[in-house]
Formats: sequence, structure tokens, C-alpha cells
Amino acid sequence: MVDNARRRRTTWPVRAAASAAGAALLVGGCGAGGGKAAGPSPTASGRSATPSPSGSPAATQSAAAAGGSTAKATPFKADPTKLPRTGPQAEALAQAVVLQPQAWGPDFRAQRPAASTPGTVAVLDAECRWQRRPLPSTVLASSSRYSEQPGRGGKGTLKVTAAVTVHTSVRAADEQLATTLEEALRCRDQQVRTDERISGLASVATPYGQGGNTYADDSVLEIGSYLTGNTPQSYRWNVARLGSVTVAVSVMGARGYKDDELTRAASYALTTMLSRIESELGGKN
Repeated sequence: MVDNARRRRTTWPVRAAASAAGAALLVGGCGAGGGKAAGPSPTASGRSATPSPSGSPAATQSAAAAGGSTAKATPFKADPTKLPRTGPQAEALAQAVVLQPQAWGPDFRAQRPAASTPGTVAVLDAECRWQRRPLPSTVLASSSRYSEQPGRGGKGTLKVTAAVTVHTSVRAADEQLATTLEEALRCRDQQVRTDERISGLASVATPYGQGGNTYADDSVLEIGSYLTGNTPQSYRWNVARLGSVTVAVSVMGARGYKDDELTRAASYALTTMLSRIESELGGKN
């Protein structure tokens, strides 16, 4: 699977560019604010969203999807022979899809630590704190990579996260999207790590064929404010699903960055990973 990834890697930027326009419609609608981010600590998330009040149709729609969505499926069809069925196969897929620092841009480098602990997944606990926990039975593999662009020219350090989770079934992946949507309603303020938190969170679900989503079976975006010390910045977290694989991107704003810069970074990262899933598992028919 990894060898196939090397052979097809040159097609990813083209596919990503083609789908980024659709993603930008969603992410671009977020406006100011931030959302939940995953840093190189016990968290592994990052998303972007348009504000959605508690109990909104978006929440109901996503919850219904967890029990069997009636939303139109994307044209993407995975090759059954390429679907991972074991932990090692799923780990190989996750590593082929997740973004390394250089994929974000030439000035990006790895944070410390650079990746999540193998065999764990990010969980928001009852006290609204992000923790790493052992993989549940519904997840074959999960990997998060933490990168940053050092501050210069009057700008602060921009921190980003890319995460991939390979589920045992489409239903299990669907349930992650429903949980993701509800987390912002349950915990509007969340602790990312000791010196970082996110607040004022709001989220929205956008199934395929709605709101400009032409690139994933389902998508959830969340926005809010990222706070380190006493300085709030914009935060975006976006989770998307293709079949039984989910990808997530978080962008934690920094001094001197405009919202549209954060939007472009999130859109590019998300669509690049979705395109890699297509390349790994069969591509569009």
C-alpha cells in the first residue's frame, strides 16, 4: 500500500486543487473566530465551522447519519480488495494519508512531539479535556501529525494538526462525525493541553451535495477561539469522511494571520488528505 502511494503521489496536488474550491465554500463561510485544535499534546483534533445553535437541524441531521444516513453518497467507491482489515494495514494507510510538515509548506517544521502516540486516539473526556486513549474496537488505526510555521516578519507561530482515523466500518466513521458535531454543544470550552484551550465553539454538519460539499461523504466544521496565555486567536477544525476513513485538520491562528489565510491552509490540507484516500483505496469511478 505504501509503495502504491509513492507511485501515485504526483496525482494528489491535482486532485486536491480540483476539490479545494468546494471545500473553501464551507471553510470560507466561517468568518472570524476559531475552534478546537489538536496540538502535540493529549489532543488530536482541529476543526472549522459555521456557528450552529444547540439543537439546530444540523445536529439532528448528523445524529441521524450515525444511525444510517440517507444523504447522497459521493462518486468515490473504494476497491474492496484495498480496504485495510488489520491494524498494520490500517496504520500503513494512515501514514500514507496524514500530512507531514513539508506538505503544509516549505517553512513548516515538526512540533515537539511531532506525532501522536501509536495505538491511541483523541478523546474529549467528561471534564472537556482532550486526552489520548487506547484505540476502541471500532478503530483500526489513528495517526496525528503536529506541525508549525515559526513566527517571522511580525507574525506569530502558526500551529496546525493533521489527523487520520481508519475505522472498522462506514457506520463507525459516521458515528465519529456525529460525535464531533455534538462535542461543540457539550463542551463550548475545551482544554487542549495545560497552557492551551479553545472556547466559544460552534459547529455545523454538511453532508455530500449540500453547502458546497462535493468532496466527502460528510463533513463537520467547528470554529471558536484559541487561547494560549491571554491572547485569543482564530481557530478552525474540519473533519471529513470518505467511506470508513476520516481525516481532520486543525489550524490555530497566530498574531498577524488573517482568517482567509487560515481558511486556505485548512482547505488545502483537508482536500489533499481526501485525495490521498482516493488514490490509496481506488479513486473515483
